Amino acid sequence: MKLLGNMRIGITQRVEYITAYEEVRDCLDQRWSELMEALEMTMIPIPNSLTNIEEWLDGMKCDAFILTGGNDLAHLPDANNISIERDNTEMSLLKYAQSRSLPVLGVCRGFQVMNVFFDGQLNRLTGNIGTMHTVRISFDGDNKFEERDVKCFHEWGISKNTLAKQLSPCALDSEGHIEAARHEKLNWLGIMWHPEREETFHTSDLDIITKVLNGTLS
Repeated sequence: MKLLGNMRIGITQRVEYITAYEEVRDCLDQRWSELMEALEMTMIPIPNSLTNIEEWLDGMKCDAFILTGGNDLAHLPDANNISIERDNTEMSLLKYAQSRSLPVLGVCRGFQVMNVFFDGQLNRLTGNIGTMHTVRISFDGDNKFEERDVKCFHEWGISKNTLAKQLSPCALDSEGHIEAARHEKLNWLGIMWHPEREETFHTSDLDIITKVLNGTLS
């Protein structure tokens, strides 16, 4: 097992279209850098325009991956701010991680991508963007739940009926929407809230992210 300070974490980026400059930009909230620094891990941003992502990832030698938020998935009805290149990049990344049993953390969109990757579906939600939710969390499956308020920014959610069969729910909101789920065998976890957007990083977020990325979730 690697020391946390030596871990290389590949992290995906949102795509923004800047018409004034005729640019397509890969970009990442600077708070991800702050979170990775707090975890003493090295962050490797992953481009969305690679022609051979597997070859690039082989060269980067990442120990684990984070799929971040932003951009709707292109196949969704009335999707906003889509990027087919990003969809393809993240699906290829999950295939790469699955074939090598590498850990993955999916955040918001990242959880959605993970669910779709395993043939799950998404449900459109209303009134979720920028709102606080009380969620009941049990990552260890021991029926000892932690309740906490988290801030959500997603228009698409996951229910018990649309969760992929390979994923097990481990956090629910008051309306029964799934706010987190883990893979039954792989060290993969998806969460709907944004740990990087907390004014002070939450201790339980730091703990579970460390376990996932270090491969000790199971």
